[in-house]
Amino acid sequence: MKKLILTLLMFSSGYSEPRDLSGKVFTFPLETNTAHVRLTTSKETFTSMTVCFRFFTDLSRNHALFSMATRSSDNAFLVFKSAADGRILHYVQNKEARFDGLDFFSNIWQPFCSTWASDSGLVQLWLNGKPSSRKFTESAPLKGTPIVVLGQEQDSHGSGFAADQSFVGMISNVHMWDYVLSHCEIQQFSSEMSFTPGNVINWRALEYQVSGKVLVEDKHQSCSN
Repeated sequence: MKKLILTLLMFSSGYSEPRDLSGKVFTFPLETNTAHVRLTTSKETFTSMTVCFRFFTDLSRNHALFSMATRSSDNAFLVFKSAADGRILHYVQNKEARFDGLDFFSNIWQPFCSTWASDSGLVQLWLNGKPSSRKFTESAPLKGTPIVVLGQEQDSHGSGFAADQSFVGMISNVHMWDYVLSHCEIQQFSSEMSFTPGNVINWRALEYQVSGKVLVEDKHQSCSN
């Protein structure tokens, strides 16, 4: 029975009711142009955003970490890890900001957060609790029906995936807010302290759909003597 349930999760599954994924991870074990997780949100206008998650990978090639698309903007809010060491490309409504010199590590869980506000147009990244410089992308509000995808980069609204940009590894604790978190709140998330869950996407009450070879697994915890 357990094997049957796992097989169903690998091909297509979803939850119409929010599910608490505390202590769980999405595992993406293969390089494909199909496997992904689609997250559900009903909000369609953003003047500010914060996205936080944890990830674990050994990839050195290009790959997407978080992809949100609307019909008018395939890179409405995209976090894209470049093959260049320590570089993230961040897009807001197809406008790019390039961040260099970040400390990425292979085969270890790393917390990541990104903030954007339309009143300034500025994006800032936080990797392993350390902030980047602040860079300009887009100052207009983000509007349109969003599709949020983990595991792939959208070249069109909900599709246009490429295997050589797919994520292989594990992602957990995904949250999104429609406002900019404070420095202290981001530090609390990064340090796995108590924090206010996302009011747009909440890992503890997640609506999602799995497509392709993606597993929902328990996150391994540190052993104690």
